[in-house]
Amino acid sequence: MKTKGFKLFLMTLIMTLMTSTIVFAADGDIAQSNAIKFGLWTILPPLVAIILAFITKNVIVSLFLGTITGCVMLQLQGNNIFFAIINGFLTFVERALDSIADPWNAGIVLQVLAIGGVINLVAKMGGAKAIAEALAKRAKTPRSAQIVAWFLGILVFFDDYANSLIVGPIMRPVTDKLKISREKLAFIIDATAAPIAGLAVISTWIGLEIGLIKDGFINGIGEQVDAFGIFLQTIPYRFYNILILAFVVITAVTLREFGPMRKAEIRARNGKVKKEELDTKVGNESSDLEPKKGIKPSVWNAIVPIGTLIVFALIGFYHNGWTAIVGGDDLSLIESIKSSPMAFNSIQQIFSNADASIVLFQSALIASIVAIAMAVFKKIYKVSEAIEVWIDGMKGLIITGVILILAWSLSSVIKDLGTAKYLVGILSSAIPKILLPSIIFILGSIISFATGTAYGTMGILMPLAIPLAHSISPDMSYVIISTSAVLTGAIFGDHCSPISDTTILSSMGAGCNHIDHVRTQIWYSIFVAVITVVFGYIPAAMGINIFIVLPVAIGVLAIAVYVIGKPIENIESNKNENVA
Repeated sequence: MKTKGFKLFLMTLIMTLMTSTIVFAADGDIAQSNAIKFGLWTILPPLVAIILAFITKNVIVSLFLGTITGCVMLQLQGNNIFFAIINGFLTFVERALDSIADPWNAGIVLQVLAIGGVINLVAKMGGAKAIAEALAKRAKTPRSAQIVAWFLGILVFFDDYANSLIVGPIMRPVTDKLKISREKLAFIIDATAAPIAGLAVISTWIGLEIGLIKDGFINGIGEQVDAFGIFLQTIPYRFYNILILAFVVITAVTLREFGPMRKAEIRARNGKVKKEELDTKVGNESSDLEPKKGIKPSVWNAIVPIGTLIVFALIGFYHNGWTAIVGGDDLSLIESIKSSPMAFNSIQQIFSNADASIVLFQSALIASIVAIAMAVFKKIYKVSEAIEVWIDGMKGLIITGVILILAWSLSSVIKDLGTAKYLVGILSSAIPKILLPSIIFILGSIISFATGTAYGTMGILMPLAIPLAHSISPDMSYVIISTSAVLTGAIFGDHCSPISDTTILSSMGAGCNHIDHVRTQIWYSIFVAVITVVFGYIPAAMGINIFIVLPVAIGVLAIAVYVIGKPIENIESNKNENVA
């Protein structure tokens, strides 16, 4: 009976859709035709992905079923639902293969995996631990300890997981000695994990971000753009990322706290640390980034491979961009860069014309070779062992590749269904220009909070946000602001979410009760997010210069902390403080 009921529902759905079908123009735009044909139903695939993400908490399943839904819709002909399902599945396979077959996409996936291998080698050779230990020795007071933990988090910019698992175990004994709460340490770790990895020019995040940006522009508004250049332009508008990093410094320098975090800090300063916290050990996950037993950690084991990655990336961007320009037909640009090859404008043009997918994979591969050679030369590993460690580092990032392929496939389905065109038609005149980036930020936050993943949220929202922003204002700066809202909203929601992997790893790395970490952190995150919207995205959407908006937002943040927060210094002498 359930099967018959389901069939009846599907048949009713098909008949409903067919009633709005019109005759296609022979050479008309497919997306526009489908937008008219399906109407409101064009939003079904992304809606399925979003709703299932809330219900299942599994972004892979959600993106897959959302894409399949769109593929089936595109194959609907007459009343043959079974034909549509079979051909929809075959279409999905074809789209997935087309996504990975694209040279740009393949390069993005490969560079993500290669960077993961480098990070694992650096960790196993003890390079990251050596740097962390050297910095920890400089922490002498609660203020300096928090600044050192923040700086160490910035230094481990290349991966949010590495950040969570390296900073916590190294700084925990230091912060315990100086009576800094485990909750505050967990917050500092979490605030410098995804926020800095999402901003970094070289990280395990950049492949996902520029891949989605490029796909969003091509499938959303039909424009070929320099995705890496767009990524760089979004950085000043990543208000939440920047403000949460500034917030950590402000609270550390002023030693002012508020809300549940203040109570946790008072308890720690008074030596009232929970026994279970003292007994907390880092779980098995941290062993993935623990140095090999018996080796002497050295900072050079991190500096040389990561330095190689950065240096060769810069060289690669210059060479690749130069080659692309010289091989093109823009004679004035060719003459300009040849006459002043090292001028700022020339370098900017050269980098903008570089193929980031190729350059980052090349540099990651060279860094991998250098790291393997170092491991062998220092007799830490044999060649076969070093290669095995390198490959092992890729395993944790395979999920990123899967999400990318599914996100690209969903994006292509949304494009062909005309989802963006439909939304543009009904929303472009309904949403005020100054509110769209804020709405995108909030929507991204909600999805990311519910799913616990920034990656999946970016994949769902990016193909919708770019065309919608472009329809409201074709000005590129406005589209860039809206693009950054997707990226930062996803990170804010992920930062707050109790089911986020980085939130869990931050609790574990700091040896903090997970619920205590979530309970104390969420108020700080929301506080920064409100300033992000009111003093960041709304003024930026109004056209106010970023060099005014960003300093003002940081200034407001500092003033708000000073006004709302209360000092923690000498709290031991105040017997009337509530330490409950």
